[in-house]
Amino acid sequence: MSLDQLLPDNAHDQALRDAVHPDDWQAPTPAPRYNLVVIGGGPAGLVAAFGAAGMGARVAIIERGLLGGDCLNTGCVPSKALLRVAHAAHAARDARRFGVDVPTVVPDFAAAMERLRELRAAIAPHDSAARLAAEGIDVFLGEARFTGPDTVAVGDTTLRFARCCIATGASPVLPRIPGIDTVAPLTNEGIFSLTAPPERLLIVGAGVIGCELAQAFARLGVPVSVVDMAPRVLAREHGAAAALVQEALEADGVDLHLGRGVAELAPTEDGATALTLDDGTVLQGSHLLVAAGRRPNLVPGLDRAGVGVGPKGVLVDSTLRTANPRIYAAGDVIGRDQLTHAADHQARLVVRNALFFGRGQVGALVVPRVVYTEPELAAVGLSPEEAAEDPSLRVFTVGVDETDRGRTDGDTAGFCAVVADGAGRIHGATIVGPQAGELLAPLTLAMTHGLGLGALASTIHPYPTRSELVFKVASAWNKTRLTPLAKRASTWLMGLRR
Repeated sequence: MSLDQLLPDNAHDQALRDAVHPDDWQAPTPAPRYNLVVIGGGPAGLVAAFGAAGMGARVAIIERGLLGGDCLNTGCVPSKALLRVAHAAHAARDARRFGVDVPTVVPDFAAAMERLRELRAAIAPHDSAARLAAEGIDVFLGEARFTGPDTVAVGDTTLRFARCCIATGASPVLPRIPGIDTVAPLTNEGIFSLTAPPERLLIVGAGVIGCELAQAFARLGVPVSVVDMAPRVLAREHGAAAALVQEALEADGVDLHLGRGVAELAPTEDGATALTLDDGTVLQGSHLLVAAGRRPNLVPGLDRAGVGVGPKGVLVDSTLRTANPRIYAAGDVIGRDQLTHAADHQARLVVRNALFFGRGQVGALVVPRVVYTEPELAAVGLSPEEAAEDPSLRVFTVGVDETDRGRTDGDTAGFCAVVADGAGRIHGATIVGPQAGELLAPLTLAMTHGLGLGALASTIHPYPTRSELVFKVASAWNKTRLTPLAKRASTWLMGLRR
């Protein structure tokens, strides 16, 4: 997010700026040599800087934009704040089926966006320049560039390092659509600067960002159309789970155009955007949001530092080290698992491997992911489709409608599907339904630490809670242990004991 995307006369945006890119920041006198120089102040960079400094390392961090990165400024925090307001509006409209009559529901878009900015500013001190400095970290605000294998410059200042961590993240990419340079497309970096609702919002991309924001804006009363070349939303997720999200979007009034490409974009006479599909259909909207992928933010001078770059970003080995043994990379800039929590744990690996002779492998990380639509979709490891290719694996599925809490809450759409082998070891899980992200946590814990479905089946779960869904899946696996031979033996034994 660039500084000019902050609202100039907004008190909350000014508080955000004062915390994460203060105008009056005075760069410190650099140390002769740093144990670790971190380039990028997003989730990966902040975790690496705080972690190394906490272990006694001399650390510097360089950030050209806003500390906190996408997560704080244009990603996790603002999007979830907006989704919460959208959920409240939907819950009010839906209250009648529970015997509560809410006569009128009038979302206040401007108030929702102001709440978003207030929350973002309130969280900002956690990622602030002042907090970094208080931890003994030298903060340099500006553009970094490598000048050699162990040096990086910020303006006229050169920093020398024993180790470096590139954590510059990624930025939204604008696809090569004819006419895209004639309109003013928004991305996640600009959408949260709106102060008034769009008359109609066009979204290109039905991935995570596209689906989350489509539902949020639709529930806040904005007509929304979504276009994607894939035949369904969330094309990378389990088909049956994504289908439930798609049904929810359609129920919220989102106009979906799937399996179609964008042939052309053009401005209209009244300042709107005309989007022409490859079948000739023309959609018009006052605003256009492009959510069609991201590209890594590369540091100038990587060639001077001996760092390689591939199609997805900075090239690293399994320990997150680049071709230059002094330089590591973590987070979105390496082009894998582009998630805040993945960046966090990659940064922890960098600190251990770069400074403390660790050999941690990034491939050993078990990384869950969540789509925060309603219903939520959460997944980790293999999907049921991928499991079908391996005859040694089975998929155990239980519907939300099979749990008493699902019935009493009136939210029965969804399921939990767990991929496991004969010994009950978990190889993957997909959950779609209320609080799916929370329910995925015990399955991710089990995968990380080698606990099987047997351990979950033998754990007492409180009743009636949503966690019963996971317990029922584990119990379904447990029943497979009672083979016909085992049942005959048990029947024979019971006969002897009567």
